[in-house]
Amino acid sequence: MPELPDVEGFRRVLAEHAGDRIRSVEVRDAGVLRGVDARRLERALRGHRFEEPRRQGKWLIAPAEGPVLILHFGMTGSLSWHPAGEPEHRYDRVVWRLDGGELRFRDMRKLQGVRLARDERDAERRLADLGPDALDLSRDDLAGLLAKRRGRLKSALTDQSVIAGLGNLLADEICWRARIDPLRQARDLDEDEIKALHRAMRDVLRASIKAERVPPRRTWLTGARDDPEGTCPRCGTRLSRRRASGRMTVWCRHCQPA
Repeated sequence: MPELPDVEGFRRVLAEHAGDRIRSVEVRDAGVLRGVDARRLERALRGHRFEEPRRQGKWLIAPAEGPVLILHFGMTGSLSWHPAGEPEHRYDRVVWRLDGGELRFRDMRKLQGVRLARDERDAERRLADLGPDALDLSRDDLAGLLAKRRGRLKSALTDQSVIAGLGNLLADEICWRARIDPLRQARDLDEDEIKALHRAMRDVLRASIKAERVPPRRTWLTGARDDPEGTCPRCGTRLSRRRASGRMTVWCRHCQPA
């Protein structure tokens, strides 16, 4: 499931081709289009050049000399670069043909997809409900956001209107690193816990961005969470599992006491 680090990787793929002219747009499956049809998408972008893309949380924003492409990758989406003529994958849904190659939006489940804004102002309006990007949060920002939040910490961390970019894997990993129970009430954290949580968030995001994913390392919670018999990489305690707010939450009762 793409989270902030994956989308930052997709942003870097697109950034390598900023300035390239869009020769054509092929929509192979209109099921990934949101609020725009294939003809309008092709007409709006053909002949334009991609400008420097940016990211807000899990959203990728790609200006193109006026219109702005907005991509969300749902649970199974990706953006990749391919030489011209390379055989297409069965789940390649939209192909942008540029000078020397192609950008391909690939998505099996089609839960989110491709949007088109008229201009930068329209793009900002569409993303106005997003919280601040997790990578940009200061410790004071984090403390202020959580202090106003009712409900569990895990729910606050994964609510995109509170903090943009964190998904299930990142939230559990951050809480495990900070030694905080993800089922705690968000507004009950004290100053030291906020400090530990912010440091863990920064460290996990930086390492994950470098790997362009949340890496399933043996020394990380993510390396053990998929094993039904998994144990804590830090202390060896059997990991606890519980569905909270519709999400499977994994933590260590010894390292993260209630």
